[in-house]
Amino acid sequence: MPDFIVLMHNDATTPIDLDAWPGYFASLRTAGCFQGGSPIGGGACVRKSGLAAKVSDHLGGYIRIDADSLDHARTFIAGNPVFEAGGTIEIRGLPRTG
Repeated sequence: MPDFIVLMHNDATTPIDLDAWPGYFASLRTAGCFQGGSPIGGGACVRKSGLAAKVSDHLGGYIRIDADSLDHARTFIAGNPVFEAGGTIEIRGLPRTG
């Protein structure tokens, strides 16, 4: 099954219900798709030469899930506290290589 990363942006239009996270994670575990996740803290962008881009401060966290397709991955967004608070959710495929 393909892997997807769900990136949560820091642009919620209403306060995020922090108490909703355990139930959301439980629903992903019940569906058998949850592969982990975490808030995203501060950091740095580096490159071998030249100026590096600025750190993407609009990203607040990520969740990794298994899904059959992008459309299937979208079905797991309902209930996400960032999404429910009006925030942007970005779903990206994680291609398997090698």
